[in-house]
Amino acid sequence: MLKTRVLTALALLPIVLLCLFAGSTLVWGAFAAIALTLGAWEWTRFASFDRAEAAVFIITFATMSAAWLLLPIARSWAVLFDGFSLAFWLLGMPLWLNRKWTLKRKWVAAGIGWLVLLSALAGVTRLRELQFKDFPIYGGAVALLLLIAIAWVADIAAYFAGRAFGRHKLAPSISPGKTWEGVVGALVAVAIYLVVLHQTGAPLFRGLPLVVLLPVGVGLTAVSVVGDLFESLLKRQVGLKDSSGLLPGHGGVLDRIDSLLALAPVAAALLFRLASLGA
Repeated sequence: MLKTRVLTALALLPIVLLCLFAGSTLVWGAFAAIALTLGAWEWTRFASFDRAEAAVFIITFATMSAAWLLLPIARSWAVLFDGFSLAFWLLGMPLWLNRKWTLKRKWVAAGIGWLVLLSALAGVTRLRELQFKDFPIYGGAVALLLLIAIAWVADIAAYFAGRAFGRHKLAPSISPGKTWEGVVGALVAVAIYLVVLHQTGAPLFRGLPLVVLLPVGVGLTAVSVVGDLFESLLKRQVGLKDSSGLLPGHGGVLDRIDSLLALAPVAAALLFRLASLGA
């Protein structure tokens, strides 16, 4: 299993980096849209759609993704995506996890699925489009990579802190392995990571004072944890171990990007809507 996991990661990583850095914004957007369309298929399993319902859901998502990438007028949707992301992940999701709501109502499942996936696509494309005067070529790509790395830093730190100090379960009925000590470890690690990025002048991070950057980092870390818990809950409710078997050794696409589904659109909303950062 470990060998398969490593081989899959080694095969995918160059493709991701090539699309992110060597390709245009459209190439990166197309790659993200394809990945999220696979995620849309996995979402239909969470919602228990039949074949016809699944086909409509996936085709509709793919069509809206293409519209977002190709039609300038579709960028007006950004206001909707930002508002949804902030409301859903910061306000609604804690309540969802507490009450363990399900996706039994199919129209609700479809609407939430489209908004979650499209908001993620909008987030990673808008962040990739960022430009910096003294980092003119790959500034947006670097900023996006460093931003989504928050989820990776949090996940790794939570794992080791939980293994070493974990005593108090975070959400035992949803994800028994997660602990509050792991969350604290994640917060500490992300804070250190952000200070390093700020001090080394990393694109995007250097432009935010630490008194703003650190609270934002805490919020994004919490959001990444919430995104992970949300997907775990949906899988548990329909009796799935993995969202699919598309990625050998890793499960499905949503298993790999569950944290980013929440982190990317919330980060974009905070930067473009609340902070009004254009570049």
